[in-house]
Amino acid sequence: MTSLTPAPSIIGEPEVVEDASTTVALTAAELSTHPAWLDLKAAAVAIRPLQQKDGAIPDAATHVEAEALVVRIAAALRTLAPLLQHDTEYLEAAGTDFERWAADGFGVPDFHDALVAFRPELTRADGIPHVVVFPMYTQNGSTDRLVEAVLIEVIWPEFVAGLEAGDYSNPMFVPIRFVDFTPGYDTNSAVLFPETVAVREIPPFTWGAIFADREAARFRRVVRAAAEITRLELPEDAARMLDDQQLTEQTFVMWDLIHDRTHMRGDLPFDPFMIKQRMPFFLYSLEELRCDLTAFREAVAIERRLAASETPLDDADTVLLERAKLVQYAVIFDRIFRFAITGSRVRNYDGLGGQLLFAWLHQHHVLHWTDTKLTFDWPEVADVVIALGERIEELYWRSIDRPKTAHWLAAYELVSSTLTPHPASRWAVRDLPLDGPPKGLTDAVLDDEFPLSMFYEALSKKMADVIASTAGITGRS
Repeated sequence: MTSLTPAPSIIGEPEVVEDASTTVALTAAELSTHPAWLDLKAAAVAIRPLQQKDGAIPDAATHVEAEALVVRIAAALRTLAPLLQHDTEYLEAAGTDFERWAADGFGVPDFHDALVAFRPELTRADGIPHVVVFPMYTQNGSTDRLVEAVLIEVIWPEFVAGLEAGDYSNPMFVPIRFVDFTPGYDTNSAVLFPETVAVREIPPFTWGAIFADREAARFRRVVRAAAEITRLELPEDAARMLDDQQLTEQTFVMWDLIHDRTHMRGDLPFDPFMIKQRMPFFLYSLEELRCDLTAFREAVAIERRLAASETPLDDADTVLLERAKLVQYAVIFDRIFRFAITGSRVRNYDGLGGQLLFAWLHQHHVLHWTDTKLTFDWPEVADVVIALGERIEELYWRSIDRPKTAHWLAAYELVSSTLTPHPASRWAVRDLPLDGPPKGLTDAVLDDEFPLSMFYEALSKKMADVIASTAGITGRS
């Protein structure tokens, strides 16, 4: 998620949020059957086939139809505005942007004004609904900037509000749940980011939203299947997540809260992830894994602190203690079961991170694949996972003083010390153009620089249908 100076946030339950403008006339569930939402969604779906990749509608023969659809969309937005007072300014601005798009001949859409007016981070309260409509692409979904309409509600449990107000401040973070959506989100996309919206100029970003319900639902389906296939006996508390969507959603919100803020914290080699630059995909693997392992480490610290408390825990700390333990299971199982075998083998940096975590645990003798059965030595697992995070942090700390090429080589050495490179790898034998620009090094990385192990090849075949079935999944699936 992009990190920029955020605006102050308002935290509380829907009925007691400090700003009176957050009055909600209807819940998200009620909005999902409201005629204005239904017509808005239908018109958005109908206008999408008229658009091309950049969002424009170049065929003048379709403009009469497109104008009629825009009239419906703008009318629906203005009908919904009084029902969502916290979003009134945005909904009205979106209606105006749609009308301007039509009046200007349906060129490349510009929704800058509406995007600037949409400020969901200012009303983070459990159950707060939002109607979000933009021409945008959906990450891990579609690269086309088509009109998308999404009805969502915020997930903001009390223990997360306490974490965010304390040591884990992240004013831009907005965890959300699907209620209804257009086809661009009937995919693997689990984020709603402002940088995906079609605009004339890039404004300062003040929020980023993650669909915790989709993350939780995918986790539950994939881990259940993987545990059955590998004959893994899940710890009792981890098994509870497979039967409790809300519990798993809250676990992922805690994980994401800490992960997201980590991208701009720590001893970083200037800015390892956010600057838009082309570099070997294993560097993105390490950055995403670093953030996940930071969330894991912090969850361990919270669990150990609360478990060692000499005074009885209050209700909030009791919940936090439980969720902190569950975050640890979530990071491990999502990484090794879903990340490692999801997506193509073309520069799959999340997949590589999952492979690396599995191999690290196996080679440190706390994960065992013996007699076709997967087991963990759970009392030792946490410290071994933390040690991998420390290796990556040491790489970052040392790379502050290294040239870019040397940092890339050191990162490759870290990964290849645990995972076996492809036999044809030029990186593995240092057959690299070290006297040229960095582009040559990036081009030398194979699409599948670190192929799946025999374990993962077999697992991926057994899990392929399950992984595919999670596209478009929500907490209500």
